[in-house]
Amino acid sequence: MTIAVLGTLDSKGHEHEFVADQIRARGHDVILIDLGTGSDPQVTPDITRYQVAEAAGLDLQALIDKQDRGECVVAMAKAAPILVKQLEEDGKIQGIISLGGGGGTALATSCMRELPIGFPKVMVSTLAAGNTAHYLGTKDITMIPSVVDVAGLNSISKTIFTRAAGAICGMVEAEIDTAEDKPLIAASMFGNTTDCINIAKEVLEDAGYEVLVFHATGSGGKTMEALIESGMVKGVLDITTTEWADELTGATLSAGPTRMDAMSKAKIPAVVAPGCLDMANFGERDTVPEKYSDRLFYIHNPQVTLMRTNADECAQLGKIIADKSNANPAPTAILIPLKTVSVISAEGQPFHDAEADAALFNAIREHAKVEVIDYNEEINSEVFAKAAAGKLLELIASR
Repeated sequence: MTIAVLGTLDSKGHEHEFVADQIRARGHDVILIDLGTGSDPQVTPDITRYQVAEAAGLDLQALIDKQDRGECVVAMAKAAPILVKQLEEDGKIQGIISLGGGGGTALATSCMRELPIGFPKVMVSTLAAGNTAHYLGTKDITMIPSVVDVAGLNSISKTIFTRAAGAICGMVEAEIDTAEDKPLIAASMFGNTTDCINIAKEVLEDAGYEVLVFHATGSGGKTMEALIESGMVKGVLDITTTEWADELTGATLSAGPTRMDAMSKAKIPAVVAPGCLDMANFGERDTVPEKYSDRLFYIHNPQVTLMRTNADECAQLGKIIADKSNANPAPTAILIPLKTVSVISAEGQPFHDAEADAALFNAIREHAKVEVIDYNEEINSEVFAKAAAGKLLELIASR
């Protein structure tokens, strides 16, 4: 196996070479990659900083001559992920490890986030004890606290680095038994669409699929998108698109503007529904922006305040859902549950608003170029759930 050891070799070359030696001692090959942009590297890399920059068509020497360190680091952050991703796609590396402080961690993890879920990734960092969410993104990066600064070899750092080298070697050596694995389907769920997904999941599992359910809480949607984009799934059951309501209103559970883009990138069949687009999620009641003071709210619990989306917002959401679905070159259908898109928007419930629902449904029908099917059902009805699962199976089979 070959493991990429990458980092800023101008300031932390000896530390990375130590890790490389530990990996070689365990019988694996190493590709040592220099991401430094300052002084000359302390050790000889297998891939130089200039070769890294060339991966993005950049002239690193010209940037260095300008003596703008920030511009050099930005260039490396752009080029390094491209190079590392190409190495992985070409089968030239089977694992990756790096050591770093703030800058090194940002550079190395930007590369690691480009690699597939399941690909071994280890980051030894001075920042591993704090909030690492922006370094991890939605990928399975193993972060190990460096305990002491990554600045020289001493009894503590050598212990940490040796263990980290052992960790990455163990990861690449581990064999994964996929003989009995079933094809995957990704599904989105919220508390208000739990029954729908549970019923659909059973139908899909009976058809021979494994269903991975993601909670549509922002981070859940981002993780689902990453998995879909990886090409690991065969179909998408995106019943709960509620994160778009939060993105539109500036609420707390947004998954960002790229939510629903992954199915198009991976060209995967999908069934989409406007699940829980009746609500946007805020924190405690006093955290809701003043501009929404006259809106309809539902206190889900002391920490979660739901705001009913109005007709104008629903019309915008309907167009977004349609546009995102239209972009998918794979077979795609939008299913509309006419009676209610969530438990609390049903007739007689706190968020029932026939005008807003009509605006949502009409916008979907007006802008959608994919198949749109109306069901005179609630989203959690057995009829709707089985129809959604059956439609996805049909679309997958059509390929």
